[in-house]
Amino acid sequence: MRTSEKPAADAAAGLAGPASRKLPVPPRERKPALAALAVLLILGGALATTLLVLRSGDRVSAIRVTQQIGAGQKFTEQALEEVKIAAEGVDYVSWSQLDQVVGSFAAVTILPGTLLTNQMGAKASTELGEGKATVGLALKPGQMPAGLKVGDRVQLVHVPSRASQAESRVLAASALVFSVGDKSRTGNSGQITVVVDSSASPEIVAFASSGEIAVAELPGAR
Repeated sequence: MRTSEKPAADAAAGLAGPASRKLPVPPRERKPALAALAVLLILGGALATTLLVLRSGDRVSAIRVTQQIGAGQKFTEQALEEVKIAAEGVDYVSWSQLDQVVGSFAAVTILPGTLLTNQMGAKASTELGEGKATVGLALKPGQMPAGLKVGDRVQLVHVPSRASQAESRVLAASALVFSVGDKSRTGNSGQITVVVDSSASPEIVAFASSGEIAVAELPGAR
């Protein structure tokens, strides 16, 4: 009796099929140290973010200057505003000290947008003390530059009339602009008050009354 060879053939076919070409897969190796490190990094990042958020809210009120204040001039409440800053790292003047600041004097020329620090103020004016005088000038077109502001430094120059034989000369090398009045529509004339040495003020007043004086700005001097 003939026996069937089909099972043997099926077995051979099974050995030659796709399953016979699969490589054995080693068991997956667990790495608990790496997993723990990943968790620590995630927790550390979350903690750092939380600290940054908390510190960003830790701010205090300080004083910022909104108008130019010349050296030796008084601080006014209109020229100051409250601003929030970080609580550390800046030698700021607290907004709670506003009453002490108003009425004191600027030790240096302070530009708008400057955060006020203790070194910028003084109880007494360094410009309006003994030996100084304030002089008012009524200037005509062409006798002063446009855009002069309080706190600017200027030269006062004697400009003789055409009939005079005298030469032009500097009367004050570095006068402080103490106040600026309304200017004409051209923007080149108006009234200003300057601080000069008291010894030079009589001569400056005399030339100013006769219209023989001009103002030159010193942009680099503050």
